This record gives sequence, C-alpha cells and structure tokens, in this order.
Amino acid sequence: MIHCNNCPRNCPATRTDTRGFCNAGALLEVASIAIHKGEEPPLSGEWGVCNVFFAHCNLQCCYCQNYEISRGEVAPSKVFYHSVSEVVDRIAELLPQTENIVGLVSPTQYADSIIPLIDAIHERGLSPTIVYNTNGYERVEILQQLAPYVDIYLPDFKYMDSDLARRYSSAANYPSVAQQALLEMYHQKGASLPTDDRDIAFRGMIIRHLVLPGAVQNSIDCLRWIADHLGTRVHLSLMAQYFPPQGVDTLPEALNRQLTESEYQQVVDEFYRLGFSRGWVQDLEAAEVFRPDFSQRQSFQLSS
Repeated sequence: MIHCNNCPRNCPATRTDTRGFCNAGALLEVASIAIHKGEEPPLSGEWGVCNVFFAHCNLQCCYCQNYEISRGEVAPSKVFYHSVSEVVDRIAELLPQTENIVGLVSPTQYADSIIPLIDAIHERGLSPTIVYNTNGYERVEILQQLAPYVDIYLPDFKYMDSDLARRYSSAANYPSVAQQALLEMYHQKGASLPTDDRDIAFRGMIIRHLVLPGAVQNSIDCLRWIADHLGTRVHLSLMAQYFPPQGVDTLPEALNRQLTESEYQQVVDEFYRLGFSRGWVQDLEAAEVFRPDFSQRQSFQLSS
C-alpha cells in the first residue's frame, strides 16, 4: 500500500481509501485557472499570469484568503477541473492572453502530478515560464525532483515563531521545514532574477512574507533569518494584504482585524535597516484589493 509523501506532514493517507490532513483525494482537483495581474511586477507585467489554483492545501492556515478552496471540505461546485488534460486545455486557452507564465498555486498536495502536468503542457507545444507558488512547507526531496521543471520559485516564509505556526497552521515545525526548503530553492536558483527585454522574469526566486496583525516580532525574525542565511540580495516581497476571511466562523482574536499602520511600518523599517533592496513593499491598502471569488472561473478581477 502506497502512502502519500507529497509534503512534510508524512500522513499515512493512501489518498484513495483514506485522506490525510489536506483531505485531497487521489484525483487531481483544480478550483480555478485564471489570469491574475496581482503578482509581483516581473511576473504580472502588463498581461498577467495564468494561475492554476489547486484545491485543498497541506498547511490550511486558519486565516487563508483562499479558504473556499483550501480547507479540507471543498464544495464540488468550487472544483472545475479534474484531470491533467482538462487543466492543459484551459491553460492553452488562456496562456496567449498572458505574459506566457503559468503559476502553480498551492501545488504541494499534488506534487506527484506536477511533473506530468508540466510534461503535458510541453507536449501541447507550449513553452511557458513555470512558477511554483508555494506556502513554503515543502519536502526538499520533492523540490530536488522539480528542479529541471520549475523556472521560478515563489515561496512564502510565514513563520519563525513555532508556537504561532502551531496555532495558526497546525505546523509547529514550519520554521525548520521552510528554512530547509528555502535553502534548497536558493541552491537551485540563487539570488538573481533575470528578465527579458520587457522586464518579465524567466528564472529565479522571490520570497514572500505576509505580515500578520499582532505578530510584528515574527515578521522581523523572518526577515533577519533571510538576511543571515540567504543574504539581502534575494528578491523579497513584503505583503500587507491580510484581511480576516469573512467566511471563517472563528479566528484567534489577534486575527480579527487588519494590520495597523504602526505594525506594518515597524516591519518595513526592519526591511530597509537590514539592507534589502531587491524586492517590493506592498501598500497597506492592499488588503482592500486582493480578494478572490472562487464561485467564478475567473476568480480575480482582471483590472490592474
């Protein structure tokens, strides 16, 4: 009997008879394939990215903005694609309208399907830049297998605080696991982010960090770890877009509000004090903009 080993949780799930923490089954489930213009500028460019939003998630943060499709029980009405061929058909339809980039969003629970999916994209005669958009909770062995297939890694680095990781994402070992994953991604891609003559990236790594309300020290510690272990020449995206997800019944009290200007400014100040100069600092007002609607096939608005 084969047990799932796609992520660091090492669930005893077979994905057919039993399901694990993420509740993903044996068949591929994709909730949305949509043009998204809200990624970092070297990815979105003028026309956006063709993002593939996988259903379920191996982390399931209690505050996830994509909770409609990330939680254990995903309504059948939220899943529009169930096979590699269906996914490739939709990518082929949308890709010419984008910057020729395919973003694989929350793909970890389907890691065993990612290489066949990319192979199928290439067999269709398409040659997009492949972006692996992950929460950072990854097995190094999986990342090593993906090395020839992924052009750009777009990982989160959520926590240096193990207790926060346990309370918000049921993953007390997130800091150590994500650190090893980031080191592997850096080993594969380095600090550079080469771009074409239109300033669109085609290789590299961008690390994202979402600042959470009431967790300033966690954010500062994340920035310091990156500076100490990967250097300040890596491309870092500091994000302020947290908002309390409206469909979640209960949240820890600290997460029932948006960031304050003071909280965010402390983290921004540390970003610059450490010497980060390659990256992006999101406006505090971003929380009002990046809100998906997974009842639609096009889950994000197309306006820039």
